[in-house]
Amino acid sequence: MKYCCAFALALSLTASAEDISPRVGSIEVYGAHKVPVQKIKSAVGIKEGEPLSSREDMEDRIDKISGVLASRVEAACCSQGKMILYVGVEERDSPHFEFHPAPTGDVTLPSELVAKYHTFLDTVADSIRGQNADQDLTNGYSLMADPECRELQEAFIPLVDRDLALIDRVVRESADTEQRTIAAYLLQYAPRAPRPAKVMLDGLQYALQDREDAVRENAMRSLQAVAVGARLHPEQHIHIEPTWFVELMNSVVWSDRHGASLALVDLTDKGDPETLELLRQRALPSVIEMARWHNLTDALPAFVLAGRLAGLQEKEIREAWISGNREPVLEQLANPKKRRRTTKAGVSAGS
Repeated sequence: MKYCCAFALALSLTASAEDISPRVGSIEVYGAHKVPVQKIKSAVGIKEGEPLSSREDMEDRIDKISGVLASRVEAACCSQGKMILYVGVEERDSPHFEFHPAPTGDVTLPSELVAKYHTFLDTVADSIRGQNADQDLTNGYSLMADPECRELQEAFIPLVDRDLALIDRVVRESADTEQRTIAAYLLQYAPRAPRPAKVMLDGLQYALQDREDAVRENAMRSLQAVAVGARLHPEQHIHIEPTWFVELMNSVVWSDRHGASLALVDLTDKGDPETLELLRQRALPSVIEMARWHNLTDALPAFVLAGRLAGLQEKEIREAWISGNREPVLEQLANPKKRRRTTKAGVSAGS
């Protein structure tokens, strides 16, 4: 598709967001392979249909469970008008993602760029309310359908070209989280000539290991756009390393997993065997558990990855998804020695 949904854009482009407390529609636990899921849900202390409580309190209770090293609770929108509560845990001996040390520099972006970015966020919020928040990624950077948003994004292009070296320094060195968050978004608008493209890619890959969720999320969003453009414009000779995306599939943070799964769908669109093998070796359990999430929008990227890892054709993956026949595909992936057969309802695993 030329345009893709950008509903969540304004909610996570900056490090801050409004604190809202709607009711919980469903609770998804991930990362729990040894600790009982029900024990984690009990520690959460909220049942489906009840209002959200303090995230810090929930995480404190979960962290006290034996075998849990860390936890993260995030509310995502939406299931039948209610929030989806994603509860991630990191257990002992499970994959652990190492972040860069917190930067301490005082380098900052030009005030002109920061002001334009804040204006852009305000305009995105208006476009969401006006149901005009789709975006075009075919150029390798986001251009939104809303004319005002698009005009602001197009204005980023010459400014990023002018200040690319400084933006790269900010994303690596600035002690200010918001500055790094903005820089991670702006880098996607760098020129595609070899030298600036390398600066862009190196900076965004570096930002994937930032300690702050918002920086990583913007870096993933930018790299996803870059990946779409690179696939459509092979003459740019842009190659995105999948390593950190694969590692983020094991993150305790939901937004890391969600963003990484979207990016990996694009990176494996042509069936890249090396990326798929890395995903199989480093994050197979995470792919399977994410593909089982009840919210279909959040589960779809991981299910596509699961289907590709299981060796299915894209048509088979679509048929299994449309038919609601997810579990046989996931069972085939988890137990590859089982014989696979294709039926009209999709793919099913034989004995």
